Amino acid sequence: MVHLGALPGSPLHDHEGGLEALVEGARKDLAALQDAGFDAVMFGNENDRPYEFKVDTASTATMAYVIGRLAGEIRIPFGVNVLWDPESSIALAAATGAAFVREIFTGTYASDMGPWTPDAGRAMRYRDRLGRKDLALLYNVSAEFAHSLDQRSVADRARSAVFSSIPDAVLVSGTITGEAAKMVDLEAVKKVLPDTYVFANTGVKHATVRDTLKIADGVIVGSSLKYEGHTWNAVDPERAKEFMALVRQDR
Repeated sequence: MVHLGALPGSPLHDHEGGLEALVEGARKDLAALQDAGFDAVMFGNENDRPYEFKVDTASTATMAYVIGRLAGEIRIPFGVNVLWDPESSIALAAATGAAFVREIFTGTYASDMGPWTPDAGRAMRYRDRLGRKDLALLYNVSAEFAHSLDQRSVADRARSAVFSSIPDAVLVSGTITGEAAKMVDLEAVKKVLPDTYVFANTGVKHATVRDTLKIADGVIVGSSLKYEGHTWNAVDPERAKEFMALVRQDR
């Protein structure tokens, strides 16, 4: 993860640092991750708290600006995630040439942000209208900061989402950013979806990545790579290299 600094219009935005601070922060994280040998990076606006379901147009535009400024430095595939707005995420991907999008596309949740009812059909049709049928959609089926109102197990919800809403990959999360998904949930989802890519989406640490990759097809990692393992810090180049050294042991 390349966690951008808080964007203009959000309460935590650094007005003094402005756009240049956003670009430079992202540039350093991107360089550290690429130098460590990660397979892909994802740009996200985790710092835009409190989160919204319909983000300000300025947020999406600013993310596009930052990614555009870094375009010549990106050497690996990249994705985007505008929390928690599927259509803005897809628009950003179309504007920047991203290879994938991560979002909550299915389900019904009670959340910190209020009732959460995403629409996968609308989002995928929007992607196609923008001429990006090649854009991979990664469905997080266990939303952070939320409780599913669907009483089916996470494995049943994941299997149903694959049937009804044709994701390119399914992600299993913990309850909050930086907290691990339950291994039993990850195992259950992969068991019912042997032919679908299943990723661990949150809380993967140096101590757990090898065991996690014995079950999952991939992981998305942010907090564990930061200085002191703290979500809001910058990426620590040494922690990033150590993480990928562990991954390579099983490749």
